[in-house]
Amino acid sequence: MDNREYTKALKNYPMALNVKEVSEILRVSTKLVYRMVNDGTILSVKIGRENRIPKTELISYMRGVGSAFEPQMCRN
Repeated sequence: MDNREYTKALKNYPMALNVKEVSEILRVSTKLVYRMVNDGTILSVKIGRENRIPKTELISYMRGVGSAFEPQMCRN
């Protein structure tokens, strides 16, 4: 899949996804998503008490091309 296909598949989701949304998309537990955020596998932004994962970051992860952002920009 290329970026356009992932973007089309995720068009009904907001630009910044919460952990529950990411776990639903990847079909994994929220615990695993929190672990991926904490170890830097998926970069996130902390907004209040909630982690938000940019949709572009999730697409990059699913394509296996690494982070869409510089680590210092989005790391908790």
